[in-house]
Amino acid sequence: MFTQFYFDLIRKYIICFGSLFNDIRISRTDSNGNVTMLERVPLTYGPKDAMLARVIQDPTISRPTAVYPLPMMSFEIVSMDYDPTRKLQTVVRMAHNDPTDNSKRNYQYVPVPYNINFKLSVLAKNSEDGTKIMEQILPYFTPDWTVTAELIPEMNIKNDIPIVLQNVQLDDVYEEGFKERRSMVWNLDFVLKGYFYGPVKTSKVIKYTDANLYVPKNIDELVGIPDVAAIYNQPGLTANGQPTSNASLSIPVNQILANSNYGYVTTITETH
Repeated sequence: MFTQFYFDLIRKYIICFGSLFNDIRISRTDSNGNVTMLERVPLTYGPKDAMLARVIQDPTISRPTAVYPLPMMSFEIVSMDYDPTRKLQTVVRMAHNDPTDNSKRNYQYVPVPYNINFKLSVLAKNSEDGTKIMEQILPYFTPDWTVTAELIPEMNIKNDIPIVLQNVQLDDVYEEGFKERRSMVWNLDFVLKGYFYGPVKTSKVIKYTDANLYVPKNIDELVGIPDVAAIYNQPGLTANGQPTSNASLSIPVNQILANSNYGYVTTITETH
Protein backbone atom coordinates (compact mmCIF):
# COMPACT_ATOMS: atom_id res chain seq x y z
CA MET A 1 0.00 0.00 0.00
CA PHE A 2 2.66 2.51 1.02
CA THR A 3 5.58 3.62 -1.15
CA GLN A 4 8.42 5.93 -0.19
CA PHE A 5 7.96 9.52 -1.34
CA TYR A 6 8.74 12.95 0.06
CA PHE A 7 7.92 16.39 -1.34
CA ASP A 8 9.19 18.53 1.55
CA LEU A 9 5.75 20.11 1.81
CA ILE A 10 5.76 21.05 5.50
CA ARG A 11 9.08 22.83 5.05
CA LYS A 12 7.70 24.64 1.99
CA TYR A 13 4.65 25.77 3.95
CA ILE A 14 6.92 27.06 6.74
CA ILE A 15 8.93 29.03 4.18
CA CYS A 16 5.76 30.41 2.56
CA PHE A 17 4.50 31.64 5.91
CA GLY A 18 7.80 33.01 7.18
CA SER A 19 8.54 34.85 3.92
CA LEU A 20 5.56 37.13 4.60
CA PHE A 21 7.23 38.61 7.68
CA ASN A 22 11.00 38.38 7.06
CA ASP A 23 11.50 41.94 5.84
CA ILE A 24 9.65 44.08 8.36
CA ARG A 25 11.53 47.19 9.42
CA ILE A 26 10.89 49.88 12.02
CA SER A 27 12.22 53.41 12.04
CA ARG A 28 14.42 55.06 14.68
CA THR A 29 14.21 58.82 15.13
CA ASP A 30 16.24 61.49 16.89
CA SER A 31 14.93 64.09 19.32
CA ASN A 32 13.69 66.22 16.42
CA GLY A 33 11.64 63.41 14.93
CA ASN A 34 14.00 62.80 12.01
CA VAL A 35 14.44 59.18 10.90
CA THR A 36 18.01 58.14 11.65
CA MET A 37 17.83 54.48 10.65
CA LEU A 38 15.57 51.63 9.57
CA GLU A 39 16.02 48.60 11.77
CA ARG A 40 15.14 45.17 10.37
CA VAL A 41 13.14 43.04 12.81
CA PRO A 42 14.72 39.55 13.19
CA LEU A 43 12.48 36.55 12.50
CA THR A 44 13.15 33.04 13.81
CA TYR A 45 11.33 29.72 13.67
CA GLY A 46 10.80 28.35 17.14
CA PRO A 47 8.60 28.47 20.23
CA LYS A 48 7.82 31.83 21.79
CA ASP A 49 8.51 30.54 25.31
CA ALA A 50 12.16 29.89 24.48
CA MET A 51 12.54 33.46 23.28
CA LEU A 52 10.79 34.84 26.36
CA ALA A 53 13.07 32.88 28.65
CA ARG A 54 16.07 34.43 26.92
CA VAL A 55 14.54 37.91 27.25
CA ILE A 56 13.95 37.50 30.99
CA GLN A 57 17.46 36.17 31.65
CA ASP A 58 19.30 38.91 29.76
CA PRO A 59 19.10 42.33 31.47
CA THR A 60 20.57 44.05 28.39
CA ILE A 61 18.40 42.32 25.81
CA SER A 62 17.67 45.55 23.98
CA ARG A 63 21.30 46.08 22.99
CA PRO A 64 22.00 45.57 19.24
CA THR A 65 24.61 42.86 19.87
CA ALA A 66 22.34 40.67 22.00
CA VAL A 67 21.73 37.11 20.83
CA TYR A 68 17.98 37.80 20.72
CA PRO A 69 17.68 41.59 20.42
CA LEU A 70 14.32 43.24 20.87
CA PRO A 71 12.17 43.78 18.97
CA MET A 72 12.03 40.39 17.30
CA MET A 73 9.50 37.89 15.94
CA SER A 74 9.17 34.14 16.16
CA PHE A 75 6.71 31.70 14.61
CA GLU A 76 5.91 28.00 14.78
CA ILE A 77 3.40 25.36 13.71
CA VAL A 78 1.11 24.56 16.63
CA SER A 79 -1.24 21.99 15.04
CA MET A 80 -2.66 20.54 11.82
CA ASP A 81 -6.30 19.61 11.19
CA TYR A 82 -8.00 17.77 8.34
CA ASP A 83 -10.41 20.07 6.49
CA PRO A 84 -13.40 18.10 5.10
CA THR A 85 -14.94 21.23 3.55
CA ARG A 86 -12.18 21.28 0.88
CA LYS A 87 -12.22 17.55 0.17
CA LEU A 88 -12.15 16.58 -3.53
CA GLN A 89 -13.19 13.34 -5.20
CA THR A 90 -10.45 10.88 -4.26
CA VAL A 91 -10.57 8.99 -7.59
CA VAL A 92 -9.74 12.09 -9.66
CA ARG A 93 -6.24 12.20 -11.14
CA MET A 94 -4.01 15.11 -12.07
CA ALA A 95 -1.68 14.37 -15.00
CA HIS A 96 1.40 16.01 -16.46
CA ASN A 97 3.74 15.01 -19.28
CA ASP A 98 6.80 13.04 -18.21
CA PRO A 99 9.78 15.35 -18.97
CA THR A 100 12.05 12.34 -19.54
CA ASP A 101 9.74 10.29 -21.79
CA ASN A 102 7.21 11.87 -24.14
CA SER A 103 5.34 8.57 -24.50
CA LYS A 104 4.36 8.61 -20.80
CA ARG A 105 2.51 10.84 -18.38
CA ASN A 106 3.01 11.35 -14.66
CA TYR A 107 -0.07 11.47 -12.49
CA GLN A 108 -1.18 11.95 -8.90
CA TYR A 109 -4.49 11.55 -7.18
CA VAL A 110 -6.02 14.73 -5.81
CA PRO A 111 -4.41 15.99 -2.60
CA VAL A 112 -5.73 15.83 0.94
CA PRO A 113 -6.71 19.21 2.48
CA TYR A 114 -5.24 20.19 5.84
CA ASN A 115 -5.38 23.40 7.85
CA ILE A 116 -1.94 24.18 9.26
CA ASN A 117 -2.16 26.41 12.33
CA PHE A 118 0.69 28.87 12.84
CA LYS A 119 1.38 31.21 15.73
CA LEU A 120 3.38 34.38 15.12
CA SER A 121 4.72 36.19 18.18
CA VAL A 122 5.98 39.78 18.13
CA LEU A 123 8.25 40.56 21.09
CA ALA A 124 8.99 44.21 21.79
CA LYS A 125 10.64 46.16 24.58
CA ASN A 126 8.05 48.92 24.49
CA SER A 127 4.59 49.65 23.16
CA GLU A 128 5.72 51.82 20.26
CA ASP A 129 7.99 49.18 18.73
CA GLY A 130 5.20 46.62 18.97
CA THR A 131 2.63 48.84 17.28
CA LYS A 132 5.09 49.80 14.52
CA ILE A 133 5.38 46.12 13.65
CA MET A 134 1.69 45.29 14.02
CA GLU A 135 0.62 48.13 11.75
CA GLN A 136 2.76 46.65 8.97
CA ILE A 137 1.02 43.26 9.28
CA LEU A 138 -2.68 43.82 9.97
CA PRO A 139 -3.65 45.83 6.83
CA TYR A 140 -2.74 42.92 4.53
CA PHE A 141 -5.05 40.34 6.11
CA THR A 142 -8.73 40.89 5.33
CA PRO A 143 -8.75 38.37 6.95
CA ASP A 144 -6.70 36.30 4.46
CA TRP A 145 -3.66 36.80 2.27
CA THR A 146 -2.95 34.42 -0.61
CA VAL A 147 0.50 33.29 -1.73
CA THR A 148 1.33 31.21 -4.80
CA ALA A 149 3.85 28.39 -4.50
CA GLU A 150 5.13 25.60 -6.73
CA LEU A 151 4.67 22.63 -4.43
CA ILE A 152 5.39 19.70 -6.77
CA PRO A 153 7.84 20.86 -9.49
CA GLU A 154 7.83 17.52 -11.34
CA MET A 155 4.06 17.84 -11.75
CA ASN A 156 4.17 21.58 -12.53
CA ILE A 157 1.69 22.12 -9.70
CA LYS A 158 1.32 25.72 -8.52
CA ASN A 159 -1.14 26.40 -5.75
CA ASP A 160 -2.79 29.52 -4.40
CA ILE A 161 -2.48 29.14 -0.63
CA PRO A 162 -4.74 31.29 1.57
CA ILE A 163 -3.29 32.31 4.94
CA VAL A 164 -6.07 33.48 7.26
CA LEU A 165 -5.58 35.65 10.34
CA GLN A 166 -7.78 34.19 13.09
CA ASN A 167 -6.94 36.07 16.28
CA VAL A 168 -4.71 38.78 17.77
CA GLN A 169 -3.83 38.97 21.46
CA LEU A 170 -1.54 41.21 23.50
CA ASP A 171 0.36 39.97 26.58
CA ASP A 172 2.69 41.79 28.97
CA VAL A 173 5.69 40.02 30.50
CA TYR A 174 6.75 41.43 33.88
CA GLU A 175 9.74 40.87 36.11
CA GLU A 176 9.25 39.21 39.49
CA GLY A 177 7.03 41.37 41.66
CA PHE A 178 5.43 43.10 38.64
CA LYS A 179 7.53 46.20 39.26
CA GLU A 180 8.94 46.51 35.76
CA ARG A 181 7.63 45.32 32.43
CA ARG A 182 10.31 43.35 30.58
CA SER A 183 8.56 43.00 27.22
CA MET A 184 5.29 43.12 25.30
CA VAL A 185 4.19 40.14 23.24
CA TRP A 186 1.66 40.25 20.42
CA ASN A 187 0.36 36.77 19.52
CA LEU A 188 -1.22 36.29 16.11
CA ASP A 189 -2.95 33.03 15.16
CA PHE A 190 -3.05 32.06 11.48
CA VAL A 191 -4.46 29.18 9.46
CA LEU A 192 -2.64 28.15 6.29
CA LYS A 193 -4.99 26.19 4.00
CA GLY A 194 -2.62 23.63 2.55
CA TYR A 195 -2.70 20.26 0.82
CA PHE A 196 -0.69 17.07 1.10
CA TYR A 197 0.01 15.04 -2.03
CA GLY A 198 0.49 11.34 -2.57
CA PRO A 199 3.22 9.71 -4.70
CA VAL A 200 3.79 10.52 -8.36
CA LYS A 201 3.07 7.55 -10.63
CA THR A 202 3.75 7.00 -14.31
CA SER A 203 1.55 5.49 -17.01
CA LYS A 204 1.74 5.17 -20.79
CA VAL A 205 -0.52 7.28 -22.97
CA ILE A 206 -3.51 5.51 -24.51
CA LYS A 207 -3.34 6.16 -28.25
CA TYR A 208 -5.91 3.65 -29.48
CA THR A 209 -9.44 2.72 -28.54
CA ASP A 210 -11.33 -0.12 -30.20
CA ALA A 211 -14.99 -0.63 -29.27
CA ASN A 212 -17.56 -3.06 -30.67
CA LEU A 213 -21.23 -2.18 -30.24
CA TYR A 214 -23.84 -4.94 -30.56
CA VAL A 215 -27.55 -4.39 -31.22
CA PRO A 216 -29.93 -6.83 -29.43
CA LYS A 217 -31.83 -9.20 -31.77
CA ASN A 218 -35.25 -8.04 -30.62
CA ILE A 219 -34.75 -4.62 -32.20
CA ASP A 220 -32.77 -5.61 -35.32
CA GLU A 221 -35.85 -5.04 -37.48
CA LEU A 222 -35.37 -1.31 -37.09
CA VAL A 223 -34.28 0.17 -40.41
CA GLY A 224 -30.72 1.45 -40.67
CA ILE A 225 -29.37 -0.11 -37.46
CA PRO A 226 -26.51 -2.57 -38.01
CA ASP A 227 -26.03 -5.72 -35.95
CA VAL A 228 -22.43 -4.74 -35.14
CA ALA A 229 -20.61 -1.41 -35.21
CA ALA A 230 -16.83 -1.33 -34.67
CA ILE A 231 -15.50 2.08 -33.62
CA TYR A 232 -11.76 2.66 -33.80
CA ASN A 233 -9.97 5.84 -32.57
CA GLN A 234 -6.38 6.97 -32.91
CA PRO A 235 -4.53 10.32 -32.74
CA GLY A 236 -4.12 12.37 -35.91
CA LEU A 237 -1.40 14.96 -36.53
CA THR A 238 -0.16 16.47 -39.78
CA ALA A 239 3.52 16.82 -40.66
CA ASN A 240 3.39 20.55 -39.83
CA GLY A 241 2.00 19.90 -36.33
CA GLN A 242 -1.70 20.58 -36.94
CA PRO A 243 -4.40 18.31 -35.51
CA THR A 244 -6.38 16.32 -38.05
CA SER A 245 -9.22 13.81 -38.18
CA ASN A 246 -8.13 12.51 -41.61
CA ALA A 247 -5.99 9.37 -41.34
CA SER A 248 -4.46 9.88 -44.78
CA LEU A 249 -3.04 13.26 -43.72
CA SER A 250 -1.60 12.07 -40.42
CA ILE A 251 1.97 11.08 -39.66
CA PRO A 252 2.52 7.59 -38.15
CA VAL A 253 1.01 7.21 -34.70
CA ASN A 254 4.34 6.20 -33.13
CA GLN A 255 5.70 9.65 -34.05
CA ILE A 256 2.91 11.49 -32.20
CA LEU A 257 4.05 12.47 -28.71
CA ALA A 258 1.96 12.66 -25.56
CA ASN A 259 2.23 16.45 -25.47
CA SER A 260 1.45 16.95 -29.18
CA ASN A 261 -1.62 18.95 -30.15
CA TYR A 262 -3.18 16.05 -32.01
CA GLY A 263 -6.72 15.47 -33.21
CA TYR A 264 -8.71 12.22 -33.32
CA VAL A 265 -9.22 9.92 -36.27
CA THR A 266 -12.41 7.90 -35.89
CA THR A 267 -13.22 4.92 -38.10
CA ILE A 268 -16.64 3.24 -37.88
CA THR A 269 -17.23 -0.13 -39.51
CA GLU A 270 -20.79 -1.45 -39.68
CA THR A 271 -21.90 -5.02 -40.40
CA HIS A 272 -25.40 -6.47 -40.74
